[in-house]
Amino acid sequence: MLRAAQVFSSNMVLQRDKNVALWGQGEDGRTITAEIAGQRQETVVRDGRWAVTFGPMEAADGLTMRISDGTEEIVFTNVAVGEVWFCGGQSNMELELQNAKDGAKYLAELDENVPVRYYYTPKVATAEEAEEQGRNTAWGLAGPESSKAWSAVGFHFAKKLSEDLGVIVGLIGCNWGGTSASSWVDRKTLENDRTIADYLDAHDKHVAGMSLEDQKKEQEEYSKANIAWDKAAAEIMKEKPGIGWGELEEKLGKNPWPGPMNDFNPFRPTNMYENMVMRVCPYTIKGFLYYQGESDDHRPDSYYRLFTALIGLWRESWGDDTLPFIMVQLPMHRYAGDPDYKHWCRIRDAQMKAFRTVKNTGIAVILDCGEFNEIHPKDKLPVGERLCLQAEKLCYGMEVSAFGPIFRRAVRDGGSMVAEFDYAEEGFDVRGGAEGFEIAGEDGEFVPAKAEFMGSSVRLSAEGVEKPFYIRYCYTNYGEVHIFGMNGIPMAPFTTYEGLRT
Repeated sequence: MLRAAQVFSSNMVLQRDKNVALWGQGEDGRTITAEIAGQRQETVVRDGRWAVTFGPMEAADGLTMRISDGTEEIVFTNVAVGEVWFCGGQSNMELELQNAKDGAKYLAELDENVPVRYYYTPKVATAEEAEEQGRNTAWGLAGPESSKAWSAVGFHFAKKLSEDLGVIVGLIGCNWGGTSASSWVDRKTLENDRTIADYLDAHDKHVAGMSLEDQKKEQEEYSKANIAWDKAAAEIMKEKPGIGWGELEEKLGKNPWPGPMNDFNPFRPTNMYENMVMRVCPYTIKGFLYYQGESDDHRPDSYYRLFTALIGLWRESWGDDTLPFIMVQLPMHRYAGDPDYKHWCRIRDAQMKAFRTVKNTGIAVILDCGEFNEIHPKDKLPVGERLCLQAEKLCYGMEVSAFGPIFRRAVRDGGSMVAEFDYAEEGFDVRGGAEGFEIAGEDGEFVPAKAEFMGSSVRLSAEGVEKPFYIRYCYTNYGEVHIFGMNGIPMAPFTTYEGLRT
């Protein structure tokens, strides 16, 4: 039976100005012919699979693609050629437009002529589920109903990009709330680095000696328990809307999510890479957008290794080690019942380090976009637009102001430290006071610092710190954000403490 891969459908967007991959399944020995925009490619089915590559195409709309094996024919209509971006990550990338700030307003303004289209990769736990659910997926056109479940971050990114470039932008949503980056890489990646191998070790230890039947039964029992817990929690929250998570768990017992790490649990290591990413790879794209890190805050000190391994693996899987990768740095966040663990600070450090050390990457700093006691901030417009500015600067050669101030280096000057910043040539926009800076002597005991702004530098000092050694800014899980670039993008948080210590 002739098939194209699930990610191909009518209304799809193909990447302009690059070779375009097309693949699928068929009967061994049959000759496959594929045609679009005056191009014709042929190949023979081997081991049940076929693949062809079209040459680069200019931006276009209303095209028809035909695929034939001499007996059957597949026809895709209303195909566009424009810009295609992959939207990966967890819940803040997944957060739907209908649930975002002003989502109803944006949805009401949409119709199928809006130059943004979307493909959502099915969320699945197994290859069998991926095969079954993928048959019902397709690229969607914009509209008040059809766009409700689109990524709000992705939508705002694509809307701005399409307006600025004058082409149709396609998004491939491939995300799942609550997922660790370890779910988005393969087994080899985890096995080859002892720093991150214990993500996999915990899974392997759990399933050792268990049959698949036993694992499936375990997962089914967990699912029932989780549903029952959520139902009971919902009833309590109706009666007491402001109840905290800790109090809920006191009443109901510990929430069972995410469940046992067996081979049927979707949150197990490697699952999303194997059953979601590889379902759409190697669809030709311009680059990756990635918003994740919240679910690895329990292991912040190994996140850099895990995250950079993910970047490398995804590029390798697409066969292009230069593919742009633009990340979102985590915003401010802390639950009301939690102390300031400063683990989100270290995730932010790892993300900035990845930006500094991995070529062809971008970073959208959204420190000001967090909400206290809410891990899912609803205003995704600035997130999407800052990602777009990063893409326009990194990938399209546009002269845009994409960065707020980013720390470059610090020099001791008597009893003060002078911090120098990139992207601060026009100075700093200080809102409500120069707060958030801290300074410490060699003992590492930080105290609030007085800040004096001097062009693209800041002089920091504090009474009692006669010989300063370390400085940092907004090094907290949650706090007010006061310092911005003149373009409205916040200064990126930083610390010199960890770097100098090691």
